[in-house]
Amino acid sequence: MIRLTKQSDYGILLMTQFARAGSSGMFSTSDLAARSGLSVPMVNKTLKLLQRGGLLTSIRGVNGGYKLARDSASITLEEVIEAVDGPIALTESHEHTGGTECGISASCPTRVNWGVINNAIRDSLAGITLLQMIHPLFGSGRMRARKQAAEI
Repeated sequence: MIRLTKQSDYGILLMTQFARAGSSGMFSTSDLAARSGLSVPMVNKTLKLLQRGGLLTSIRGVNGGYKLARDSASITLEEVIEAVDGPIALTESHEHTGGTECGISASCPTRVNWGVINNAIRDSLAGITLLQMIHPLFGSGRMRARKQAAEI
């Protein structure tokens, strides 16, 4: 089974809170914890990773908090996942090196195909923005049917 880590899932959840609020949305850690149902320590840890990844900015002080570093239409799921978990790869042999450090990479018959699959998944995630994630029709069967009809 292929799955996002809980922390990436939480990162996407928190980032969609910012996307819903628009460019003026600023939230404290405790406010986001209350809105999302997550613990304050988990929200704090995730926000710091998202900030380190350049997706959020923080403002100190009584009226401070976190806000999007860029418009939600320009932040992709690929960026959110990589900010939280690091490089996206289905197999460890492609995680950082493209397969060069795997003990059997020279003779592995699936190495090239895994690279193609990893790139397809990354490209798909790079094609989905936070703005798209907050619209209820996104990801529904109707969306897939529209995409398939457009490709014909």
